[in-house]
Amino acid sequence: MSFRIVEDATPNSFGFETDALIKASGFREYDARWWFGHPGSGKAPDLNLIGVQALGMGLGTLIRRMGVGPDIVTGHDFRSYSLSIKLALVSGLMAAGARVKDIGLALSPMAYFAQFALNAPSVAMVTASHNENGWTGVKMGAQRPLTFGPEEMSALKEIVLGGDFDLVGGGAYQFIADFRNVYLGDLTAGKKITRKLRVVAACGNGTAGAFAPQALESIGCEVIPLDVELDNTFPRYNPNPEDMKMLHAMRDKVLETGADVGLGFDGDGDRCGVVDNLGNEIFADKVGAMLARDISSLYPGSKFVVDVKSTGLFQTDSILKANGATTDYWKTGHSHIKRRVAEQGAIAGFEKSGHFFFNPPIGRGYDDGLVTATAVCQMLDRNPEKSMADLYAAMPETFGTPTMSPHCADDVKYDVAERVLAAVRDIRSRDELFAGQKIVDLVTVNGVRVVAEDGTWGLVRASSNKPELVVVVESPVSSTRRREMFEAIDAVLRRNPEVGAYNQTF
Repeated sequence: MSFRIVEDATPNSFGFETDALIKASGFREYDARWWFGHPGSGKAPDLNLIGVQALGMGLGTLIRRMGVGPDIVTGHDFRSYSLSIKLALVSGLMAAGARVKDIGLALSPMAYFAQFALNAPSVAMVTASHNENGWTGVKMGAQRPLTFGPEEMSALKEIVLGGDFDLVGGGAYQFIADFRNVYLGDLTAGKKITRKLRVVAACGNGTAGAFAPQALESIGCEVIPLDVELDNTFPRYNPNPEDMKMLHAMRDKVLETGADVGLGFDGDGDRCGVVDNLGNEIFADKVGAMLARDISSLYPGSKFVVDVKSTGLFQTDSILKANGATTDYWKTGHSHIKRRVAEQGAIAGFEKSGHFFFNPPIGRGYDDGLVTATAVCQMLDRNPEKSMADLYAAMPETFGTPTMSPHCADDVKYDVAERVLAAVRDIRSRDELFAGQKIVDLVTVNGVRVVAEDGTWGLVRASSNKPELVVVVESPVSSTRRREMFEAIDAVLRRNPEVGAYNQTF
């Protein structure tokens, strides 16, 4: 290795072209995310291409030391710089002896599928998911269908930042042509629906535009496209089905066309958002609860895993109880939920962010927005007399918020989350009221979820992949109680000057 690993380098300089810039903060809990740069942003990059090469050397070294074999799948999402980042990553992987199988432009779940179809134990998918342009990252795994968790990410970080590479050579590269068709064929095999569904497919001009319309048409849907043209400037909004801008655009298109349902996909296609036929924007945890009802009626006694941001209905819904369903609340994060689903032998796992995981016979255990979309269409197919709005209205009413993210720097966000936990623990220990009621439970598996006497709850946790905190509130009682809980949570947050403005509220 002839370059240095550095955490600071100025673009348009000798050092930027000779040193490996790769900031430690980019190694997150379960994947990697860095600010690569965007014209006019005025923000210095956290990563350069030599840094990406070093990351590839580190990943190739790690999978060798894990003893999982040298074969690894790579792919990239649709951004102006993703291909160059992937090729830099590939060069590093090959230097460390990896045999790379490159599937080209891809969705993250297409890369996960390729691990099975191409018999490769490892994966490195270049994507920033729903992050704004200028961000990049890599989703990695070495034990299909799982992706890295904190232990593997910590090991990778130590190898890369320490320059502790095993550069054994002997790597190889193979480009897999037309793998998109193999993926779509497997995805839709045997999943024809008989009900004529008119479906808005919203892709936010991201990668899913090259996949979702064809997949939905293949199972028998009439597709109404919305922003399916690939455009890496993302001219209308970031492809993120948790973003209210995208959900509102889906709503408007559904109402304009009289569609049966709107389905929206994020930038790398592993998440799906839903709007019903009346234009109601259904938060993903409620979609998960509806699918849990459907799945547990087919498979009584089903076990589910959901993240701590999700609705309390998974534990209280009478139909889920009647079907013998049980639910485990676990840490937020696609890697955490995916791993927990596998460990628990659950039939499915749902995240409020829209990552859904289906084990056999529905899926292969990884998150795929197109599998989720298909499951929604099959649920409608099994209820031919009911609309999506009917199924939604049949759920017990709760009053929830979108995921709200106040800015908080990466180097302090976990400390702030710990301070919030300490503050509410103190309030509970002194038997004081919080949002007008006593605290009856604190769920601390991931941040803190404060539960009041009437079941109203509020969550604060540190974001795993952005310099933000995450706040979610839900009340089974009223919008007033929702507001009271939010204001109580926010009052505790504002004791910390490091907490900035919210990206969205309700």
